[in-house]
Amino acid sequence: MNRSQFHKHFKAPGPVVLPVIHVLDSAQAIANAGWAIGAGASGVFLINHDFPPPAFLPIIRDVRSHYPSLWMGVNFLAVTGHEAFPLLGELHRGGCVVDAYWADDARIDERAAIDAQAEAGLIDRARRDSGWDGLYFGGTCFKKQREVAPEHYGAAAERASAFMDVVTTSGVATAHAPDLGKVEVFRQAIGDAALALASGITPDNAHLFVQHVDCFMVATGVNRPGDFYNIDPVRLERLMVITREAGRQQGAASA
Repeated sequence: MNRSQFHKHFKAPGPVVLPVIHVLDSAQAIANAGWAIGAGASGVFLINHDFPPPAFLPIIRDVRSHYPSLWMGVNFLAVTGHEAFPLLGELHRGGCVVDAYWADDARIDERAAIDAQAEAGLIDRARRDSGWDGLYFGGTCFKKQREVAPEHYGAAAERASAFMDVVTTSGVATAHAPDLGKVEVFRQAIGDAALALASGITPDNAHLFVQHVDCFMVATGVNRPGDFYNIDPVRLERLMVITREAGRQQGAASA
């Protein structure tokens, strides 16, 4: 997916903001989704930090039932697409619309050529076989996964762009923004492909990344101070102001 297609999909000229909800239960997930909607976010991602995927599925269904038109993605923590895509297919066949899947590790091997990506290829086959047709955000050089040397970031990003809709990277840990140089390398390597950041973005540092990045997937940066689980609507609204202004500036520059 190229940048233009991505922004048209969300009807947002600037970086798309997708709050990540660290799910505890249905009521908490539904409340947080409501705060995200109220702040004007384009959608949400749900992630299961505290329980396994089977217990996560009914919560996903509950959030979808409560918000039928919400753009909703999911991350099955510590599970690759090889296992996640069949679950997404199950949800799809049951009438539960999931708009996107985000994997922390898309299993890209920067040391192998694009046509020799064994694990990423198996994941791609699982995606096609699942019958699910949402967007795939694939973690590349991502926190808490196999470490990739900085000199290989470009090769990893280039290979990743062939296997996913949105190349997705992060800083070194939760709440740590990526080095700007890493983001610039990714942007150069993937050209016009869509790029997302999934850690450390806050209302105070987002301006550093708006020219390079198409999507901010945010959690601790817009949560209540010291609260891993709940969005602070005021902080999220501050971030939305920044991304809207970036969109206006980009629109004016291209006019």
